[in-house]
Order: sequence, then C-alpha cells, then structure tokens
Amino acid sequence: MPEPKVLQLAAGSAVLGLVLSAGVVTATGPWDSGQRTAERARVAAQARTGGAHHDPAAPGGPARGDGPGGRGGPARPEAPAPAPSAPGVLTALGKAAARPQNTALATVLEPLLASPDLGPLRTGAVVDVATGEQLYGNGAAAPMVPASTVKIATAAAALSALGPDHRIPTTVVATPDFRRVTLVGGGDPTLDGPRLRTLARDTARALRDRGVTTVVLAYDTSLYSGPERHPIGVNDNIAPVTALMTDEGRIAGAGAAGPQGEPANGPAPRSADPAGDTARAFGDLLGEHAVTTGGPPVRAKAPRQAERLARTRSAPLSALVERALTHSDNDIAEALARQTAMATGKPASFDGAARAVRAELGKLGVPLAGARFADGSGLDRRDRLSAASLTALLVRAADPGRPELRPVLTGLPVGGFSGTLRERYAGGSPGAGVIRAKTGTLTGVNTLAGTAVTANGRLLAFAFLAGETPSPYTAQPALDRLAAALTR
Repeated sequence: MPEPKVLQLAAGSAVLGLVLSAGVVTATGPWDSGQRTAERARVAAQARTGGAHHDPAAPGGPARGDGPGGRGGPARPEAPAPAPSAPGVLTALGKAAARPQNTALATVLEPLLASPDLGPLRTGAVVDVATGEQLYGNGAAAPMVPASTVKIATAAAALSALGPDHRIPTTVVATPDFRRVTLVGGGDPTLDGPRLRTLARDTARALRDRGVTTVVLAYDTSLYSGPERHPIGVNDNIAPVTALMTDEGRIAGAGAAGPQGEPANGPAPRSADPAGDTARAFGDLLGEHAVTTGGPPVRAKAPRQAERLARTRSAPLSALVERALTHSDNDIAEALARQTAMATGKPASFDGAARAVRAELGKLGVPLAGARFADGSGLDRRDRLSAASLTALLVRAADPGRPELRPVLTGLPVGGFSGTLRERYAGGSPGAGVIRAKTGTLTGVNTLAGTAVTANGRLLAFAFLAGETPSPYTAQPALDRLAAALTR
C-alpha cells in the first residue's frame, strides 16, 4: 500500500494543481482548437472529472491495445499556426520554481514502484523538462515491452521526418483517354464517408467536363508493401494495414462513427478487405453522379502516364498525432510509421517503418540501447523501449529548437477528462488536469509515460513500465499513484 501521506494530499494543493494545469493546456496547444479550449474551461472550473472507462484486456485474454474513451478531435484549421516554443510553456509554469530533490523523489516513488500490483518487472524514470536532468531512475535504461506508449516514439519520428503540416493524400487519376480511372491510396486511415463522397463528386465532374460518362474503375494500394495483417492477426483493435481504407476499416454499423458524427475510436469489427470496400463504395458514389463503371473495381497500379482528376487530403499530421495519442488509435499509429518510412526512403512495410522510426529517433539523440520497433502501435509484444528513451522523447518534444514535435505533448491524454485517461485521476485526485500521459495496456503489461506539473509549477517528464502485472484493474491505479505523487 502507498504511504498515507501520498494518498492524503491537501485539497489546496489539488486546487493549485488544477489552476496550474489551465496554464499547461493554454501554453502547450499547437493551435486554439475546440478540444484545447474545452480542456482549459473544464480544468479551471472543475476539481472532479470522469467519463468513459479505458478498456484493458482481461487477464489471460488476447492482446489488446488501449481502448480509447471520449470524443474524437474537432475539425482543424486549414493551415494550423505553428506550435509555441518551450520557453513559453515553461515560463507559464513557473520556470524558476525549485526543482524536486532526487532523494525526496526516491523516498516517495520507491515504495510505490515496489507495489505488488505492478508485478515483478517494473522500471521508472523522472526527468526535469527544463534542464533535461534525470531526477529519478530505477532500471531506467532497461528495455521493456512498452505497449501503446511506443506511440510516443512513432509520433515523434513522424513529426520529425514530415513536419506537423504534412497531409496524407488520396488521389484519383485517369489514363490519357480518361476511360480508366484509378483510386490511389496514400495511406490515410482517416478517410471517411463524406470525404469519399466529395472525392467522387469532383471526379465525376472532371470526367463529365471531358464528355466521359463510362469508365473502368481500379484501385491502387501499391504504396504499402509487405503483409497487410498485423502480427497479432485478426483483431478488433486494428484493421489490415493498407494504403486505402475508409473509417479505419470499421464495418458499417459497427462503430464507423461516434456520437454527433465525430471519428470513432476503440475496438470494433473490421473489414477483411478495407481497400476493396472503399473502391466499391467509390464506384457506387460515381454512379450517383451519372458516371458508370461497368463492373466491380479491380486492384491494379495506376499507370505512369496519368492525369489527376481529384484529390482529398487528411487533417495535418499534428492533428493525426494528437488523435493517435489521445485515443491510442492503432490504425493511425501504423499509418504514421509508414509515412515516416516513405519520407526517409524506406519501404512502407512493418519492417521498413521500424527501421525508419529508429533512424529518425537516432537523429533526435534519443538513447536507443536495446530498443526494438516491431510496429508503430505497440500491439506487438516484440517492441522494446526503456523509461529513459520515453522521457528523452518527451523532453525533446518540449525543446525550444524543435517546435515541430510539440503535438507529442499536446496529444497526451489529460488525467481526469480526456482520451484514455478520462476516467483515471477522477474523484478529486491530485493528478486531475496536471497529469498528461500516454497509457499502455496489453495482457500482463501496463505502462504510463507523460508529464506532470508539480505543486510549485515545475514540469516533469516521467515513464513507468511494468511487466507480468497480475491485473490491469490494480496495475493502472498503481501507475496513477506514481504519477500523482510527482504533483506534490
């Protein structure tokens, strides 16, 4: 059990933390989106928050990714403003505040990390974001199964390689005689029904302008290579990884959209052929605009000599990163890894993406001894990452010289009310609003990595990883107690 003083923090400190957290949310947002505005208002006004429960795997069950809670991200501006630099973040938090003492942190954290709820394998690291100094470490350099906290690495690599404003295209091209039309997947898993409908409308208009009303329809998924299925096989947490899909391959009527039409998140039955489904839907939509295809679409590479008829693009990469981190979105994470591979000249496959992510993180100076990237989502148990690597990534994301990485911080779920932390840190917890962290959950693996604001306004990066945990229902609160202890 944790020490009584860890559990009995003064209400005044909790209120102070919530006030400070409003400054965190204000200062770290890459732009003033509806989600960030709502966070500021809720953190400032409430000391207790709650919401949908994170859906971990039952002990002994199949491997599961983090089940997201809450609503999807709002619409983004066409050209988001650049993220603010770290000095603004740290100044807002009181950069001159005294940093925690190493011995004091160890005294508080060691008993919590030793909890039997975390199993026999547990490591941790705490770093002062302002200075990069490690204030606490217990097995910090040891490679561990990171589960979904590996998405922090995936996101940082993608932002570093492509920049926050990159958008993923889905394109329609035609042969010179405009008799053959090809829908070309660019790797955007967030392509949805409305955007596909607009793409079909624009395509039909371009064809009719040329006097064409009958075409042969094909679809091209050749941008990706290697196996489409994730190594875990058929699983409701992830669709086949293909360059063309709609609504992340969710089967219509099984979570294809959330309340009020926002993007769906979490496990749902997935199509075995999301690319074919998308192409067939596209053909039907062309028919609604008086362009007939004469038969079902065929999978084929687009011709080299082709004219673009229409194109749609995803939200900026910064928004995709935020959605992937906030809701632990496995499909977006795998897409980010493959986009990194393509940007760095490597094959857009599981293996090529793994090599690309590792190389990009090496350029950022992240310690990678023993690290392994078997996928981009963390569903693969062969992934390895250390607490030191994760905290180094979080510090890089706050670096004044690397504003392109800021969405790694702003995308982290906020304790008590957003994403996979919506229900955690509820009930007046001192971590509500001042803990921003990526969760990780597989059967027997529970992890947490993010940032915490201390009572005097210092920003700390932390990572706690546990293996062979007896139950997620006891391991998650144990991790939450570790992070909440930093807010004192």
